[in-house]
Amino acid sequence: MLRDADADVRKHYYDPNLHGVDWQSRVQEARNNIAKAQSPSDAVSEIAALLDSLHDSHTYLVLPPRIYVHDYGFQMEMFGDRCFVIRVRAGSDAEKKGLKPGDEIVAVDEFPISRRNFPRIVYILNVLQPQPGLRLTLVDKDANKRQLEVAAKQQPARITQYFAHQGINVRVRDVEAMRLLMRARYFEKGDDLLVVKLPEFYFSALEVDHIISKMKAHKGVVLDLRGNPGGRADTLQRILGGLFEHELKICDRVSRTSTKSVSVTGRPRDSFTGRLAVLIDSESASASEILARVIQLEKRGFIVGDRSSGQVMEAERYAHAIDVDSPVEYAVAVTDADLVMADGKTLERVGVTPDILILPTSQDIAAKRDPALAKAAGLVGRNISPEEAGTILPNEESDQFQTTLSLND
Repeated sequence: MLRDADADVRKHYYDPNLHGVDWQSRVQEARNNIAKAQSPSDAVSEIAALLDSLHDSHTYLVLPPRIYVHDYGFQMEMFGDRCFVIRVRAGSDAEKKGLKPGDEIVAVDEFPISRRNFPRIVYILNVLQPQPGLRLTLVDKDANKRQLEVAAKQQPARITQYFAHQGINVRVRDVEAMRLLMRARYFEKGDDLLVVKLPEFYFSALEVDHIISKMKAHKGVVLDLRGNPGGRADTLQRILGGLFEHELKICDRVSRTSTKSVSVTGRPRDSFTGRLAVLIDSESASASEILARVIQLEKRGFIVGDRSSGQVMEAERYAHAIDVDSPVEYAVAVTDADLVMADGKTLERVGVTPDILILPTSQDIAAKRDPALAKAAGLVGRNISPEEAGTILPNEESDQFQTTLSLND
């Protein structure tokens, strides 16, 4: 695995100088540490750490699915520089121990949580080294700290059922359930307001055209990209084409061998031209960040919410397999292009700073109020309260899928 990761980065990484990292020394260090590793998880973590040394959001190790998964029973998210519990699964040990939405977490086990290391903590605890339980350090409004031990529920992964009798039916149901969760969702209030929730950018051309058609029937639209991890470039370009009447430049794609301008053709007679607000948060990533920044640079609408994640590159996955008792498949995701916006700046590790910064408080999360959506709706012409906004397009969960630490893993 180390040899594959080394070769993939050397051959495909968009910057042949690897940002000045002494890659050969890093690879040798990883090789030495793997030789002394106490477990397969520790050994694999060395390869992940090697890739992480490039400080690149889109270069990482993709491990094969685990036979058993750890359901921690809660989800947390960064809001500004603070981490809050946003959801607790009913019946979980976390709920029994008193963990509630709105609780602020300042550390998980020995890791203090910051906006910078949050994705790494999630990756370690969900992917590299799942734990049987977590020690959470919580802080209340008076800055008093307390610790809470929560046990994870270990259970067979859904994928293990795919190979059993009638497993194909289980897989089909899972695919359909995920497709339902990832569909575009709408909330309408007359012809004044349409809220469009896009969980990701994996829509066909016909689906995008349907979304734009729905938008055109309203005077004001709130495009909710909170939690959206990105997706396909063609989906992004088609959505942007439906929001402008003219051709515009999206970015420059800077690869290992060339720089290519990426533009989109607008729809002079078939675009949405009404009032627009775009919602983003700390988990809006990649294509969703690009869309928000284009809207901002073109002064097409308002960007509302929290600063986005700053994970904006293009990558390719290179598949590999090793034979143990049976073939074990894994992949190395390698960034093959940087994306430089029309203003000459990159969003990687920077993110999109909203025009109007609105962060929910602990009390807002606990009471299911949504001040960001309420503000965005007002900007496009329809006033709603944070309480009403919190009831619009509530989170949908399927019990088929385990609760991990974050929405976007």
